[in-house]
Amino acid sequence: MLKDFETFLNKKGSLKPQYIPYYLKWVSDCYHFLNQPLSIRLNSDQKKQFLSDMGKKYEEWQVNQADTALRLYDYFLSKNLSPSGEISIRQETWEQLEQKMREALRLRHRSLSTEKTYLLWLRSFKDFVRGKGPDQLEGRDLQDFLSQLAVERKVSPSTQNQALNAIVFFYRHVLDKNVDQELSAVRAKQRRHLPVVLSIKEIQNIFDQMSGTSRLMAKLIYGGGLRLQECLQLRVKDLDLEQSLLMVRTGKGDKDRRTILPETLKDDLIKHLSEIRLLYDQDRKNDLPGVWLPGALEKKYPNAGKEWGWFWVFPAKSLSVDPRNNTVRRHHVHPAALQKAFKVALSKAGITKQASVHTLRHSFATHLLENGYDIRTIQELLGHRNLQTTMIYTHVATKNILGVRSPLDG
Repeated sequence: MLKDFETFLNKKGSLKPQYIPYYLKWVSDCYHFLNQPLSIRLNSDQKKQFLSDMGKKYEEWQVNQADTALRLYDYFLSKNLSPSGEISIRQETWEQLEQKMREALRLRHRSLSTEKTYLLWLRSFKDFVRGKGPDQLEGRDLQDFLSQLAVERKVSPSTQNQALNAIVFFYRHVLDKNVDQELSAVRAKQRRHLPVVLSIKEIQNIFDQMSGTSRLMAKLIYGGGLRLQECLQLRVKDLDLEQSLLMVRTGKGDKDRRTILPETLKDDLIKHLSEIRLLYDQDRKNDLPGVWLPGALEKKYPNAGKEWGWFWVFPAKSLSVDPRNNTVRRHHVHPAALQKAFKVALSKAGITKQASVHTLRHSFATHLLENGYDIRTIQELLGHRNLQTTMIYTHVATKNILGVRSPLDG
């Protein structure tokens, strides 16, 4: 069995060849310690028992290596042991489960993008378990699915966590099952990527190649450090022109925050608001349904969506069907419109960096650091929960942000 496991590790190529003998040793030591045959899949308590005993004799990095080896071996067994008692389930049953998942997500006011993403992971999970019935699904099926993402598809840690959240939601709120055991899945390999940052000159060159609403949106994203969706979902009442503030409602993590509104954009925004006011007045004249409201606000205040304050700052030119309730109403601009305009401007400006609209947010944070602003202030403006997330910009700032002068320069 260990020989086959060695072949499996060599075939996957995720480990350097010199490390493979150690992985085989840890698996062999574990099964010998527990007095179990190598063909048996261990549970989390058994693995904890071995790793706890190992921690008394070995260093922490070796214990972590053994933990990874056992996760890989467990996934190897899941691929090679023949399934027992598997019962096929009709396609209609999975379609019913998918509908229940959609209803559970909407009941908990998850965003439409989250709904689409979670349903995609559910379909991927359905293909992985090969039509297994809902009454047969266990925590180990989820564990094997997550391991497959790391070993076979080599996804990033964030993608693996997204899949975990989606399927755990499915277990808890659709199947009414708690994944009570600790999931001993193979962890996706952590990769460190520095954000792409544009210089001030490059950003100005991009803006020069843009026009109209797209240019105003791009400037607002850079000037306030917004995410793309945060810019698209701005309402008229979120603009405080007098105090030069932008209110970001229900941003990432369902959090509200304040950020800066650039002084140089005030005149452009006032002109833009007067233009979309004509669109708003036309919708009211045609007695169209109000714009979409978050959470239960639409039920609590049925006419609030028709008020000017709730109108989109960047409304779409045409009406669209709301996928939640099939209501024909005006939505905000589609994200692809700005993404396409930005890519065209990037090409015209002759910039070869792998930049996207989100790069403007990275550039906002980096340029503030280079101008000497406090890292905590930047964290608050960006809406980061963890300071470590903001600290990544210290690695791409082009000058010493602490203002420290080297003694050698003196």
